[in-house]
Amino acid sequence: MLTRVETERLIMRRWREEDREPFAAMNADPEVMEHFPAPLTREQSDAMIDRIERAFDEQGYGLWALEEKATGRFIGFTGLVWQRFEAPFTPALEVGWRLARHAWGRGYATEAGRRAIEEGFARTEVDEIVSITAVGNVRSRAVMERLGLTRDPADDFDHPLIPEGHPLRPHVLYRIRRP
Repeated sequence: MLTRVETERLIMRRWREEDREPFAAMNADPEVMEHFPAPLTREQSDAMIDRIERAFDEQGYGLWALEEKATGRFIGFTGLVWQRFEAPFTPALEVGWRLARHAWGRGYATEAGRRAIEEGFARTEVDEIVSITAVGNVRSRAVMERLGLTRDPADDFDHPLIPEGHPLRPHVLYRIRRP
């Protein structure tokens, strides 16, 4: 089981009890959650950590808590999650991230995302890893492109878990093939 991975500036690790409060604060931030249907309550945030930890127990990898090496400060998550909702490309292993606002603009999502993709190809037999986001999420789309993922507009889709007519329902799909 891969419980800890490091990059030059980050520690990607399993979740700790002390991560719950800053994670809930991050998930309640309207700017952080701008491209999601709604901010999360503390209960929803805690339930998400519980699901992430179950995935680690079952698969040996998942969405790692991110910590700055220099400060030990929790800054969000990056990692791998299986998407199983109904779509032409699912089931699919997705690389994803969510960072607290104070960590934006420092290249952390790209640095950790690159490491997560490496681990995804090393630890699974998938031929590709995907990443998805709402059409208007230009920050995440820029990270996807820096990571070498590519988009074919023909693959764009309406996210089935977001209600029809919701402005965040249209999504883009980016892919990267196994080297």
